[in-house]
Amino acid sequence: MPAPAIPTDTAEAQAALTALLELMVRLRDPKDGCPWDLEQNFATIAPYTIEEAYEVADAIARGSPEDLADELGDLLFQVVFHAQMAQEAGLFDFGEVARGVTRKMVRRHPHVFGDAEARTSEEQTRAWEAIKARERAAKAAEGASAAASVLDGVPVGLPALTRALKLSKRAARVGFAWPSVSEILAKLQEEVGEFEAEVRAEDRQRAGEELGDILFVCANLARELDLDPEDCLRGANAKFVRRFTQVEQALAAAGSSPEGASLAEMEDLWAKAKAQEKSGARNPEVQARSGPP
Repeated sequence: MPAPAIPTDTAEAQAALTALLELMVRLRDPKDGCPWDLEQNFATIAPYTIEEAYEVADAIARGSPEDLADELGDLLFQVVFHAQMAQEAGLFDFGEVARGVTRKMVRRHPHVFGDAEARTSEEQTRAWEAIKARERAAKAAEGASAAASVLDGVPVGLPALTRALKLSKRAARVGFAWPSVSEILAKLQEEVGEFEAEVRAEDRQRAGEELGDILFVCANLARELDLDPEDCLRGANAKFVRRFTQVEQALAAAGSSPEGASLAEMEDLWAKAKAQEKSGARNPEVQARSGPP
């Protein structure tokens, strides 16, 4: 079977990617490149890579396709930057990165590129995780002599709540998990009690440990309910910003400010903002006028 013709837009994308790769080479040119770019290494660029990934998520949350295109470009530039530094060090190049992820996606989609079947997204997810587990076991066999853990490969650099969710999912797949939401809630109440005891004892370090346990149990609760704790917390953050801004606006309309208002005044305005928001959520017409929550 002859190879399919490359659509014009794909050819243009390939040309754009080539131009980006060439630009990165120029920026890292030892003689005529950019001094700042030349000073960077994997460690110094990593925080920017993480930041750009968050900015992609922010553009999606705001529903801005224009910003999303821009932020995806910034994230792609980070990949190109790392690949260029690796090529200079004789480690790998961008082509190897692209070929590697292509092989991985083919390997992890046997229902598309092979004879396997996956009738639902849930079936495909289970198959995906099984393939990843085999890959981790094979990598462990090639490397260290120590037995592989089901928790291996969950990146330490992930946001803590996301890592807690992934760790709990790994453990749950081998049966190490509370069997019901009610039991997780009971564990949560237990951890809150232990936290309160350390707060009363004024032991800041142990209180911090117990607070961490509370957050980890919350991640387990999110797993059991098929929720993303990061999404939940982002939503809570957005809600807080939305309501506190209403408090500020109400105070400004009365010729005051948070600094000049009492806590009781602000709590009263907060309650009104909350009630107004909930009333709007129950009224489709108000919700449509006010936009997404």
